[in-house]
Amino acid sequence: MSTTNVVAGQSKPAENKLWGGRFTGGLDPLMEAYNESLSLDKAFYAEDIAGSIAWARANKNVGILTEKEFKEIERGFVAVKKEWDTNSFEIKPSVDEDIHTANERRLGEIIGQGVAGKLHTGRSRNDQIATDLRLWLRNQLQTLCSHLTSLLQTLISRASSELSFLLPGYTHLQRAQPVRWSHFLLSHAFFFAADLQRLKTVIRDLNICPLGSGALSGNVFSIDREAIARELGFQGLCWNSMNAVSDRDFLLETMNWGSRFMGHVSRISMDLCIYSSQESGFVKLSDAYSTGSSLMPQKKNPDALELLRGKSGAMHGILMGFVSSMNSLPSCYNKDMQEGTKAILDTVHLLSTSTQILTGVLSTMTVSPGNMAKALEPSMLATELADYLVKRGVPFRETHHISGRVVALAEKQGKGMDELEVEDLKKVDERFGDDVLSECFDHESAVEKRTAKGGTSKASVKEQIEVLKKMLETGEMPNWGLAG
Repeated sequence: MSTTNVVAGQSKPAENKLWGGRFTGGLDPLMEAYNESLSLDKAFYAEDIAGSIAWARANKNVGILTEKEFKEIERGFVAVKKEWDTNSFEIKPSVDEDIHTANERRLGEIIGQGVAGKLHTGRSRNDQIATDLRLWLRNQLQTLCSHLTSLLQTLISRASSELSFLLPGYTHLQRAQPVRWSHFLLSHAFFFAADLQRLKTVIRDLNICPLGSGALSGNVFSIDREAIARELGFQGLCWNSMNAVSDRDFLLETMNWGSRFMGHVSRISMDLCIYSSQESGFVKLSDAYSTGSSLMPQKKNPDALELLRGKSGAMHGILMGFVSSMNSLPSCYNKDMQEGTKAILDTVHLLSTSTQILTGVLSTMTVSPGNMAKALEPSMLATELADYLVKRGVPFRETHHISGRVVALAEKQGKGMDELEVEDLKKVDERFGDDVLSECFDHESAVEKRTAKGGTSKASVKEQIEVLKKMLETGEMPNWGLAG
């Protein structure tokens, strides 16, 4: 059996490699492709440049750079950023290993290597990428907050304008009790409201500065890390240099948040898939978020909702993949962490597009209150019979059994519960009064009796709408009127 040996090239590493001095042999081309990250971390070009300018300013302030040298570096980076912004930056695949190398290489071409070569003094790519990630993710998550706010506003708007619609509420996918359509919408809105609060916490916790930590042991030139942090908009410092370069918890926390959020997305998507079926017909998705069948021309498929459900599983997978990559790593920076770049790029893209797609679905779908009303059954008011007797002093556990006997009687007679005679009910239990049918067998009345906070009456639903509106105005969830 023959074997083939893959031998690395014999050329020396390119001079532009930030680590090239130690090595005399070249990389295997496959290893070079395996190792590069520019195809991913070029997304951080603006953050990398902002961090480099802040770093140059700090070095200028301790005398490593002159004022003139700093101005040249700043001028050069303005030009480099303009090239990225206009998509005219020329990537050199054999040289530009990552965004740090690419930006510094191009800076040297613009202002000369003599000055550009001083930029990296005291800095490592370990604290550089940690800084880039935090800056980029902070900006992206703030944008995601805006998308999530729009989603909430859409739910609130529909709940406000469609307050009169009633439909079956379900448990175990079985019709249970009548509820307001608005109450259903708000049930999901409160999930997303809690998600928004948690996302703000994620942003707060990641907004600390690792720059100045070096490779692992800190900076020897006594730079002012607090000044760097202020310039970059951080609220504090990473206080241990070894921790700073090895910490990717902020990525994991974002992915964990995304996994929970997409779980909530999948739940409303599933509900709306059911509600859009011909068996329910409660909602109809707009053509913008539906597709047809290649075989059956009558079909209109809720593809947007099904994709949202599927993306939920993808988000869980991204989280589990990076959790596994970070597990049992030794201290400080390890190249395994590079897996976090793709993971967080995929995470942000998935979360951003999913939030906007769901908002589009909710804002454009049409609702059929008539079909909702048709689905309301008398048997859904069985609890009303039990509550009716409770108000007459009968223990609930007993009234529950009595109500169940009425359900069985209606089924035996092949009637709806509301079609039974008062005398039929009195034969089940003599404590039923002459007003039992008018008191118990009206869906609107049943809904309006749920006046406690959080219930499905108009007043309660309106209060929930105001709670959510106030949360969006103040950024904090009201305490629902609790004292203290």
